[in-house]
Amino acid sequence: MSARTRFPADRGLTTRMLTTVFLLGLLYAVFVAVLVAVHVQLGLILVLAVGILFVQYFFSDKIALYSMGGKMVTRQQQPGLYGVVDRLVALADMPHPQIAVASSDIPNAFATGRDQKHAVVCVTTGLLRRLDEPELEAVLAHELSHVAHRDVAVMTIASFLGILAGLMTRVFYFAGLFGGMGGGRGRGGNNNNGGGQLVLIELGMVLVSAVIYAISFVLIRTLSRYRELAADRSGAILIGQPALLAQALVKVSGAISRIPTRDLRAAEHFNAFYFAPALAPGASLSSLFATHPSLEKRLDQLAKLDAEMRHDAA
Repeated sequence: MSARTRFPADRGLTTRMLTTVFLLGLLYAVFVAVLVAVHVQLGLILVLAVGILFVQYFFSDKIALYSMGGKMVTRQQQPGLYGVVDRLVALADMPHPQIAVASSDIPNAFATGRDQKHAVVCVTTGLLRRLDEPELEAVLAHELSHVAHRDVAVMTIASFLGILAGLMTRVFYFAGLFGGMGGGRGRGGNNNNGGGQLVLIELGMVLVSAVIYAISFVLIRTLSRYRELAADRSGAILIGQPALLAQALVKVSGAISRIPTRDLRAAEHFNAFYFAPALAPGASLSSLFATHPSLEKRLDQLAKLDAEMRHDAA
């Protein structure tokens, strides 16, 4: 599944991406079978699902940029940034992504887009202000690794399935409130028993869709954490300096910790995209819900990789 670039392939990431998509697909196939078995009208849900998938897959880059305030920049506007990306794409032998800058003091970066030809790499003004050029190169190598390994597209599809589960939960909930979902069968009248059964079915569907959403959430978060470790490793290998990426990671994480809480809370919704998570004080660091591995785990991996590369060079 990884693209043909000079970024090292990551079989662990490929296996996890395929497994996550397969399990989510299987989960939803079973759920649709249950819906058919209880005679739920699927037309509206299918139309909404196809529409959401189309928009999210083909317009995910534009949606992400708009949500985070990113704007495309030209080479004349950001010659230094373009110079860094030029070197990296030449080194990685991959297409040049579009480049955007978001006006935010939170030092961060993210990559989006469905494939290499439609990729966008966005950095914040806070990142440009705080990192020197070698550190910026290390961060962007991390982001381009996401593009090369195509985990951006896989996360888009996986996130769609999570959104669909949440949508189904709401559809069933409101269907239960406003007259049922089973093809016009009444609740009251002369068949109180039938109405009671319908209520139980609707409640069951709400519960099942909520469970599916929870499972989807955990699967997506697990993949998200691993893909960040994979991007750290691949980016560090590409530039040949794991310690430099570790240095940038420490600097970015330290700067984020000094950002006002209000700004961090506003940015937390986009953590799955970011190079480093924007965590406000008091935010949960539970490994089950985290979008990124802990800073300690990322630094430990980079330190071991640096030792390995030094040993091989000796």
